[in-house]
Amino acid sequence: MIPPMLAANPRLDSWVRFEPDGRARIAFGRMEYGQGVGTSLAQMAADELDVAFARLLIVPAATVDVPDEGLTVGSMSTEMSGPAIRTACAEVRALFTTAAAGRLGCPTSDLDVRDGTFLRSGRPTGLDYWSLAGEVDLARNATGEAPLKTPEQMQIIGESQPRLDLPPKLFGAAFLHDIVLPGMRHARVLRQPGPAARLASLDEDAVRRAAPDVDILIDHAFVALICDTEVDAARAFNAAEKTARWEDARALDPILAEPVTLKTLPHETFEAGAPPPEASNRRRITATYGKPFLSHGSMGPSAGIAQYQDGQLTIWTHNQGVYPMRALAARITGLDVSVIEVIHAQGPGCYGHNGADDPPIDAALIAIRRPGRPIRVQWRREDEFGWAPVGTAMLMELSAEVDASGRLVDYTAEIWNTAHTGARGTAVAESALRGYQPPPGAPQRLMPDGSRFSGGLLNIIPSYDIDTTRTVEHVIFPPPVRTSSLRSLGGAPNTFAGESFIDELAEASGVDPLAYRLAMLKEPRGRAVLETLAQMCGWAKRGASGTGQGLGLGYDRHRNRAGFVACAAEVEVNIDVRLVKLWCVADAGLIINPDGAKNQIEGGMIMAASWALKEQVKFGGPGIASTTWDEYPILRFDEVPPVEIVLLNTRDPRPHGIGELSQGSVMAAISNAVAHALGVRIRELPMTRDKIAAALLAN
Repeated sequence: MIPPMLAANPRLDSWVRFEPDGRARIAFGRMEYGQGVGTSLAQMAADELDVAFARLLIVPAATVDVPDEGLTVGSMSTEMSGPAIRTACAEVRALFTTAAAGRLGCPTSDLDVRDGTFLRSGRPTGLDYWSLAGEVDLARNATGEAPLKTPEQMQIIGESQPRLDLPPKLFGAAFLHDIVLPGMRHARVLRQPGPAARLASLDEDAVRRAAPDVDILIDHAFVALICDTEVDAARAFNAAEKTARWEDARALDPILAEPVTLKTLPHETFEAGAPPPEASNRRRITATYGKPFLSHGSMGPSAGIAQYQDGQLTIWTHNQGVYPMRALAARITGLDVSVIEVIHAQGPGCYGHNGADDPPIDAALIAIRRPGRPIRVQWRREDEFGWAPVGTAMLMELSAEVDASGRLVDYTAEIWNTAHTGARGTAVAESALRGYQPPPGAPQRLMPDGSRFSGGLLNIIPSYDIDTTRTVEHVIFPPPVRTSSLRSLGGAPNTFAGESFIDELAEASGVDPLAYRLAMLKEPRGRAVLETLAQMCGWAKRGASGTGQGLGLGYDRHRNRAGFVACAAEVEVNIDVRLVKLWCVADAGLIINPDGAKNQIEGGMIMAASWALKEQVKFGGPGIASTTWDEYPILRFDEVPPVEIVLLNTRDPRPHGIGELSQGSVMAAISNAVAHALGVRIRELPMTRDKIAAALLAN
């Protein structure tokens, strides 16, 4: 069977070629933006081709050079792109082996490949990929018939390799923000105070006094300040921001930032699973959990470059996919995709959908109106916080029925959220150019089988053996602010809520939380991560509740179909929550790069800890009011605890995505540890000192 990404891009030479200098050229359509995917995918190619890792030439992502694999999202690069690369490389290896056998007059079974060189009965033949390249035509479609290596045959897969993306980053040669093109100009864009706002006036004289060389571009409510230097562009922007007058500016009520207010907003309801439970004498337990709107909090603000010359538009971007960016630019500019080239360069990363799409579109719109010289648009921190899409708030009302033994037998999850991928394929500049258009309805996405996909439903049902389950999802539309995907979509918040609720059910049943989980879990791989975690964190010595010292755990199977993970947290709670230590045990199947996998898991754990304890977007004025790090605090370096990670079952034939694996179980582990430390539960994130005080007073 041909993997989906290879079926969509079947030409073998779009994935693999052999260069005259003795290197193997490997191309793939997944973007590297800090997750190490470029290294792990390269390892798969090297192993299936049997060439040294150092021989690979990884093609930089650009629409003219790499296969179209859509967006790099969902921690699915290893899971989706990996099989395509392996299958293509395995077929190329088989084709060259057949050619070598024909030259030598021997069966293919007599031949082996070592670092691209063919051996016969262990002896050199004088043939290699490069000497045979003229005889093997790779301008053909893959058949998917060549066998892949088994885990026992792999030599590079499963070994930690140095990250390919790190040296350029460390020495200042990787980031889009550092690209300097001949004649490049710098621009800042003045944003509307709300999508319906119209520009009433701008004191252009004041702007020119601040930056005499400024080129002021006004197209409806799209206002760009273009200068020869970034410093002048910033000065021009500051003057324009002070003197611009707007009509129909928005004033957003700060209360709308609170999860509970989602229930008051227009929404569409979707129900699935079993019908409502009939009346019974079983014990019924309910609880409500909340997660606020969250920013991506990317290390650096987004940027983009564009040049329009001789009818051709070239865009440089650090977004999640060069082909989707080309389609977006074509739709907004009206140009045909054939005259647009998109080149990827690395940026601050996003883990979801931050502002990375917007500055390149800003730059493209300016470049088309000012052809010739390249245009660079650099967002400020305030732009990134204020105008990039944010992760939706969620409200989760959970209800369970337990039998006489306390076992969970009926589970209902009712949630309120906005669409987790709502801003995909849009740009913040559109309403400025075309005027505000009320949205036609909540975006819908159908799976290949015709079923409805919703990011809000990921892990909405806890990963246990529960007899009867049902879900009710209320999708808020339109959202109060621009929302889109944030790392794990609804998976992490749902796991936080569901695993916190499981702890509450265990307490109500008088059963140890670990034992309660194991009693509902037959899956051996799930049991293994929980049992290993218990040994690592010393669960058997867990103390009494309410002492200020807490130990909690959380478990899930990612998206209820992929990797298994269990996490534990030790905390001390006084005025604030202090993380003492975090543990994680993961079974994500075949691990390509163990060091990279642990990096991703640890990064997810720290990010989730910051969500649980610190982060919340605030509303006010035209939209988002928390536009600086002071207003949007994150976990600081001196607050990061020791982290211990163990990987299980790493040679299983199938790999699972790992970038989103740990967030939900860590959030739940921290929640449960804080409840253990306090003797009372905080059900709404973030768990700040105000919420701690309120919970203690209410108790």
